[in-house]
Amino acid sequence: MDFKALDHSVNIIAYRKDNKNYAMCCAWSMMADYDKLLCLLGSQSITGKNIKKGDIIGVSSLQKNQKSIALKLGEGHSGRTDKLEGIDYTLKQSAIVIPGACTEMVCEVIDVLHLKEIEEDNLLYLRILSHHETPGSFLHMEDF
Repeated sequence: MDFKALDHSVNIIAYRKDNKNYAMCCAWSMMADYDKLLCLLGSQSITGKNIKKGDIIGVSSLQKNQKSIALKLGEGHSGRTDKLEGIDYTLKQSAIVIPGACTEMVCEVIDVLHLKEIEEDNLLYLRILSHHETPGSFLHMEDF
């Protein structure tokens, strides 16, 4: 099966914790309710490993013209480098959002779930606290 079997938008998960920036491309996310999201972060993600229940994080759904941001944040690990260096971002509480993204959301982590057969991965259950929308075309996985 090709990774493009199901097309979805490219989302950035980013936050500041203990004076350190964490950021990554989220490979899978979806709406769970009008104000709730689910995001699956792989077990190899330093960003995912540092997210805890009650944290405030940013989720930015990128526009097509922001592909270079996705490529930069999709490589390396936040534990080794500040992946946001050279990228325009806004800090809202501890949430980091990408200006100009189709959707910039500040979210509270309701829970971090570990389900059967994906025990090592982190399934984030998020409540959207605030959001800002910018008109434009979403960047999709099929755009890579």
